[in-house]
Amino acid sequence: MKTLDKIRTLAQVAEERERWRAEGRTVALANGIFDLLHVGHVRYLQGAKELADVLVVAVNSDASTRAYKGPGRPYIPESERTELVAALACTDRVIVFDEPNVRGVIRALKPDLHVKGTDYTPDSIPEADEVRAYGGRTAVAGDPKNHSTTEIAQRTGRENSKG
Repeated sequence: MKTLDKIRTLAQVAEERERWRAEGRTVALANGIFDLLHVGHVRYLQGAKELADVLVVAVNSDASTRAYKGPGRPYIPESERTELVAALACTDRVIVFDEPNVRGVIRALKPDLHVKGTDYTPDSIPEADEVRAYGGRTAVAGDPKNHSTTEIAQRTGRENSKG
């Protein structure tokens, strides 16, 4: 599938989710900002894909990124961040979400698995209660959190705040 064909709306992916469920395919949801894509992001998404048949990645919109990280972020606009994430072989679908968290995406898709990076534990994932409510589960994937967009930005002189 071509990179841009992987980028869909939440409504489109929700329709596909029904087909995948009927086919008996498991679906994992991963989410994040993915600003200045780095190896930690790649390892997280590859690890998430290893846990399911289909990997859907929800990317924070520019507005939700600014609300979370501050007015200087994101460095890369959402259209480019989604295209970069979609270009990864492990990614099956990419959507953009505008809310402060992925609860709405979880409610719409009811993924079998919600996967976060290693800065979480399965019990500390903020949306874990939402996932458990319909019988889904949470997991952690990727390598130890020793790569960060903020660190990259600091090395290049672009960032002075936490991120």
